[in-house]
Amino acid sequence: MKTHIFFTALMLTLCSHLTAQEDPYLWLEEVDSPKALEFVENQNKITFDKLSKVAAYDDMYKTSLDIFNATDRIANPSVYGEFVYNFWKDQEHVRGIWRRSPKAAYLEGNPKWETLLDMDEMSKKDDVKWVYKGANGLYPDYNRFIVNLSKGGGDATIKKEFDVTTKKFIENGFHIPESKGNASYIDENTLIVSSNFGKNTMTSSGYPKQVKLWKRGTPIEEAQLIFDGDTTDVAAGGYAIRDGSENYTIIMRSITFYEYDTFVWKDNQSIKLDLPKGSYISAILHNQLILDLKSDWTINGTTYKQGSVISLNFTDLLENKKTAQLIVKPDEFSSVSGMYTTKNKLVINFLNNVNGELYVYSYTNGKWEKNKINAPAHGTISVVDLDEFSDEYFFSFRNFLTPTTLFVANAADGSFAPVKSLKAYFDGSKYEVKQIKVPSKDGTLIPYFVVYAKNMKYDGTNPTLLYAYGGFEVSSKPFYSASFGTSWLEKGGVLVLANIRGGGEYGPKWHQAGLKEKRQNVYDDFHAVAEDLISKKITAPKHLGIMGGSNGGLLVGVAFTQRPDLYNAVVCQVPLLDMKRYNKLLAGASWMGEYGNPDIPEEWEYIKAYSPYHNLKKGVTYPEVFFYTSTRDDRVHPGHARKMVAKMIDMGYPIYYYENVEGGHAGSSTNEQSARSSAMTFSYLLMKLKLAN
Repeated sequence: MKTHIFFTALMLTLCSHLTAQEDPYLWLEEVDSPKALEFVENQNKITFDKLSKVAAYDDMYKTSLDIFNATDRIANPSVYGEFVYNFWKDQEHVRGIWRRSPKAAYLEGNPKWETLLDMDEMSKKDDVKWVYKGANGLYPDYNRFIVNLSKGGGDATIKKEFDVTTKKFIENGFHIPESKGNASYIDENTLIVSSNFGKNTMTSSGYPKQVKLWKRGTPIEEAQLIFDGDTTDVAAGGYAIRDGSENYTIIMRSITFYEYDTFVWKDNQSIKLDLPKGSYISAILHNQLILDLKSDWTINGTTYKQGSVISLNFTDLLENKKTAQLIVKPDEFSSVSGMYTTKNKLVINFLNNVNGELYVYSYTNGKWEKNKINAPAHGTISVVDLDEFSDEYFFSFRNFLTPTTLFVANAADGSFAPVKSLKAYFDGSKYEVKQIKVPSKDGTLIPYFVVYAKNMKYDGTNPTLLYAYGGFEVSSKPFYSASFGTSWLEKGGVLVLANIRGGGEYGPKWHQAGLKEKRQNVYDDFHAVAEDLISKKITAPKHLGIMGGSNGGLLVGVAFTQRPDLYNAVVCQVPLLDMKRYNKLLAGASWMGEYGNPDIPEEWEYIKAYSPYHNLKKGVTYPEVFFYTSTRDDRVHPGHARKMVAKMIDMGYPIYYYENVEGGHAGSSTNEQSARSSAMTFSYLLMKLKLAN
């Protein structure tokens, strides 16, 4: 993102010589500087030359590319009116096509796709590596959309108005220059927009702090300002939310990553809703505002517990009165993982001991009634999309050994039927899945899944890959991956998924147990799982590898610097690593609610205790880490990985480093890039763990 690149370069220019001496690798934060890119190019060549020569590389690359390009994949639906929309990439459409089919044909299993936007043609015409980043439609006809387009895959997008009837961008239609933020229709001639509007309109996290209403046919500079937050906020944004025929304009101010102020724009003024700062609106249905509580909240003498879902009479709330009732209160081992509304029903996706469950709630005679859907068990259930004009919705089911199946369901009668299943790329009958719980350092039981061959020997020789995330209340759920199956399980590997604290598997309390000064709990949990795998003789340190991305990249960075004795391979993807400067790089300031503020001495004390960049030591036997990131990641700065690599090289440690030139925080923009990344990763893991002696 240009704003962030400029800001970073400016800050580097202003840094004192003392700062440069304290951090001699600061120059690697200059994303596009010739010196930094030369460093990247050299490391890319060294790493690719080594990993592409691993015997299994060519076969894994071809297999992965065939998987990613397969034409019989599930085309996940986005329903707008009578059409199903889908974004699709394959061998013929490298950068992808945005397309649609009549919903009836889609449900019959014979979709009649028409291409709306061809990203390859557009990229060739404009000489820009365009990446599609989604679209927002105009209710109720959905004949127009605001399409989000990224240059190279970053979070910052250009937003352009598109006519799906003519299949063209609308001349003199809405057009918003490149920025983080969002835009959506209020009506045919009005957008609610958060964007970079110029000087003093962005937060220190690099997101918009202003929200405006923009009328068609007027310059964006004349758009009506309806909210202006503080520079220290994370972000501000707005959107429309519907309840039947009623349409409400919502403004959300993110004070921190986990604290919000919510406003309703009505009669040309904003009404602040008296809600807990740790909660946000999930939906409004039958005049009931649906709220997911992150902390206890007492209303009229009744305390609703953390993790519960409640509803409030919305009309009363606008008049600063509260009429509330409980919808659901999860127990100690369950949590709400998603809430969705059809025309008349509330659909809630649960995790019960890290296994998915699905419930439909009906608001009848002023009370909520629930009905459990008899969906497949022992896996992950995900609501994919819904039809706002009916009670129809789509959900998927998968687990480690069961390929994903997409279902169409009716919330009114509880029925559902399969639409399409992903084909099995490996024989799942050869493997078993076991869920185990192990006590962490403080005695808390930490669950983890092990996927292994039925004939596995408990002799400590099994190449084992341990994956986790552990942050931002994100739950790590069972998944089906053809690439993991063909490139790891079928080659004798064991796969482990750990549900450590910091995630949301057991609700807000599970997440909050890993915040700020409690962060070491997350890492202790991870170490405990590793030690349990070793004690059970599933594996041994020389055969144990770990993998994580983003916050998970920080996790594995901490793991190998704190306990290098436990691991022989580390895949560290798009990571945070320099926790002293993370809040000064790109979106980093927005995560201080998770990690703390390193500029406050008391908080730096607990952050520096685990910051991987600051805990590297000479003379330690570290594993040969494989770092992977993207030049165009405008969320987690590539400087984190670059500086860690440079520091380790100068300390004499061998490493592997690859930086994809595009892809944003996802790391890849095309199927070919994804296949290359997958083949390099598993080549590295097989080389380090299976061939270890």
